[in-house]
Amino acid sequence: MTLTNFILFAIILLLLKIIIENKQIFKRKGQTMKSLTAKQIGEKFGKTPKEINEIFDDLDFLKKSDCGYTVTKKGQINGGIQKKYMGNDYVAWNEEILNNELFIKSLKPQSEQVENKDENDFRTKFKAEYRTKDGHYVRSRAEVIIADWLYSEFVTYAYEKSVPIKEEMYCDFYIPQGKVYIEFWGLEDEKYLNRKQYKQQLYKQNGLNLIEIGNNEINNIDDFLPKELLKFGIKIA
Repeated sequence: MTLTNFILFAIILLLLKIIIENKQIFKRKGQTMKSLTAKQIGEKFGKTPKEINEIFDDLDFLKKSDCGYTVTKKGQINGGIQKKYMGNDYVAWNEEILNNELFIKSLKPQSEQVENKDENDFRTKFKAEYRTKDGHYVRSRAEVIIADWLYSEFVTYAYEKSVPIKEEMYCDFYIPQGKVYIEFWGLEDEKYLNRKQYKQQLYKQNGLNLIEIGNNEINNIDDFLPKELLKFGIKIA
């Protein structure tokens, strides 16, 4: 065997070894990277597939489409895989989703989620004692104005919903259409300003849609809110 032939033979053996090793790696990955449907995930937590998909929708891991559900970029980062079955779109999930911090937090009822001290102090100091047109109780007259305006314009909203981030934080108002959060900034004392800055930072860090309302805007809400909502695809008739 010439030196050239020997070198070629050695290269072929090396390539065969690399191919075999890669096949073994892919096989191992195929064994460990199991994907789960919303139904399979729900069975582990006592939830229906609809409830599981609603949680993922709230987390912005997926979104509803004409043919089912479509995974978002955020969902892909968290293990979402776009699938199709009999013409319907659905999202399967890497089994690591079972330990996903945001997902596990969202499974808990809001009443069981632990508030941080500043948030608890704020809620204790400002009781929800102002009644809105649709029966909610809110913490200020300004929030009554916001709630009544949304109600009169047939905009579905939630009040003081837990924001789906790792930190414990509650918004003033949440609009599912467009996934928009609304915060009213009223007080100006130092502790309140620190709370305001902290919340603004978290909204920005997590790339959430935020509308901020101050005392100036609350007095001009009929002009202000329609323009702000339109930025997020919500058109007021």
